[in-house]
Amino acid sequence: MLPIFIFDTSILNDLPKDDARVTFIQREISELNNQLAHDFGSGIKTYHGKPVDIWEQIIKENKVDTVFTNRDYEPYARDRDEAVKSFLLTNGIKYQDYKDHVIFQYDEVLKADGTPYTVFTPYKNKWYEKLNSHLESGLSQFLKPYPSQDLLSSLHPLSDNKIHTLASMGFSHSSVKIPKKEVARILIKKYESTRNFPSIEGTSRLGIHFRFGTISIREKALKAQGLSTTYLNELVWRDFYSMIIGNFPRVVSNSFRKEYDQINWRNDEGEFKKWKEGKTGYPIVDAGMRELMKTGYMHNRVRMITASFLTKHLLIDWRWGEAHFAEKLLDFDLASNNGGWQWASGSGTDAAPYFRIFSPAAQQEKFDKNYTYVKKWVPEFGTSAYPEPIVDHKEARERCLAAYKDGLNRN
Repeated sequence: MLPIFIFDTSILNDLPKDDARVTFIQREISELNNQLAHDFGSGIKTYHGKPVDIWEQIIKENKVDTVFTNRDYEPYARDRDEAVKSFLLTNGIKYQDYKDHVIFQYDEVLKADGTPYTVFTPYKNKWYEKLNSHLESGLSQFLKPYPSQDLLSSLHPLSDNKIHTLASMGFSHSSVKIPKKEVARILIKKYESTRNFPSIEGTSRLGIHFRFGTISIREKALKAQGLSTTYLNELVWRDFYSMIIGNFPRVVSNSFRKEYDQINWRNDEGEFKKWKEGKTGYPIVDAGMRELMKTGYMHNRVRMITASFLTKHLLIDWRWGEAHFAEKLLDFDLASNNGGWQWASGSGTDAAPYFRIFSPAAQQEKFDKNYTYVKKWVPEFGTSAYPEPIVDHKEARERCLAAYKDGLNRN
């Protein structure tokens, strides 16, 4: 068995050259390569280019019998993997793919009539029912670890193996700090009571590791079972959005609720720039945007507030905000990012109704009453240097309601 990793230029070419996620992936691959070399005299063979072109090169260099891979459910990835599979089968090479990124993939938790759920709560109930209906010695078979240890004895030897460096791929090192893989049990135990307050360490920040598979989703779900149902429900949400994008790939560029594509967005580029820079005059919005800009992370409660503000106070298309988050978030996952933005705008599954418009002031009072979070990220808050609000909340609310009603009535 020869482990390989392809740095896909179809993805990389669109990223900034100091992208922290590329630094993270290259570092993780390097560490794993060193571990395999030390323990087994093997390693990971890396490639850089377009996947099908790379596979043409690989089968010229090696006598390949079978290719094993894990599934990716994003539309581009599915098209890419189907092209690779077709190429391999045409060349007499077997192709086997497996579920790994989620607990249940898009076709595993379905309604009685075989159609996908589009509302979270009944999906969640069926998710738990399925999880708990396949128990072996009290452990769900869906949370059992995969027997990868058995494969290590068959690793192909590699001597003096060197993987691609960032520089060789045209990237530079990012100094953005990556969250740890380990989380204290007490944090998960307290998750229900702490998760909504951005000034405290109340969330796991494991999103980047779930996204890139550097920790096991099954292991974390198993541990969360005994610590926090609320935390486990967040993993169910992750499966839910993956299920949505797997069954309804059109949501990548269109509203899940098609009638919401009739909204007449203002799309003021100047206001969008101020939102991105954290200069809207709304403290909790600005703190979140600056945290994202500096760290590649934003607290989940604040993600909802900033997304609601952009789409409803400023009437800027949710796709603009989604694209900005996709560029900046360390834990960017297309399915979850898309689902979250459509929820905030009212256009998605289980969406907040369009007439539910977050008051930034009320959110500030409820979740950062003492402005601890704000003062950390907006040091000029409370001085003459801090900008006035770019929009009045009451006027923005009325404008939003009118625009949404007009769009939905046109439909």
